[in-house]
Amino acid sequence: MSKVSEIIVEARRKGRKFLLESEAKTICAEYGIPVTKFMVAKSPEEAVEHAEKIGYPIVLKIISPDVIHKFDVGGVMLNLKTPREVSEAYQKIVDNVKKHKPKAEIIGVLVQEMAPSATEVIVGAVKDPQFGQTIMFGLGGIFVEILKDVSFRIAPITIEEAEDMIKEIQAYPVLKGYRNMPPADIETLTKILVNTSKLVMDYPEIQELDLNPIMVYEKGAKTVDARIMLE
Repeated sequence: MSKVSEIIVEARRKGRKFLLESEAKTICAEYGIPVTKFMVAKSPEEAVEHAEKIGYPIVLKIISPDVIHKFDVGGVMLNLKTPREVSEAYQKIVDNVKKHKPKAEIIGVLVQEMAPSATEVIVGAVKDPQFGQTIMFGLGGIFVEILKDVSFRIAPITIEEAEDMIKEIQAYPVLKGYRNMPPADIETLTKILVNTSKLVMDYPEIQELDLNPIMVYEKGAKTVDARIMLE
């Protein structure tokens, strides 16, 4: 059984529809979708050990099947630059979650690199009742909600279709490089779209997939947040 299958089977065995972010990122990495470096910690001491290996600055996020929106419960701490900050942030995150959701199961804390700022994009997939798996692309972060500047295709998609998706959004000139903004790595974006298409076609039990934001650099990209929901 593949690593992806193992993750999905285990989630279903436990009655979970939403995969943990650590699981979602592991699946992405298996399909050649670049993600930030990450490790799972179960104590402040372990979080510091992982941070030292990954390199500062660090982001910490709660890992809990009962917490979908981490920011809402104080489950995320950004830009941590020292062992002391990581240790204190770990405990604060756990305390915040226990305060807001006393019955939440806390599996641990995700320790991940703080990706440098860049152009943010979103790649998503939704299983439509009529068309099956559909792939979405657009500017990421808050822009996807404000501008709704996105393109869609029915999976599976080819490299050419992925390129067309990228060119279709109104903000395409931003990706090509605008004023003091460097151009985004379009080739890497194309591969992410095609690999996302392969993933959801291989695993039709994936109901929704949301990679937002993906930081896109002049060379390469890093998925900062990943969410996968099963049928």
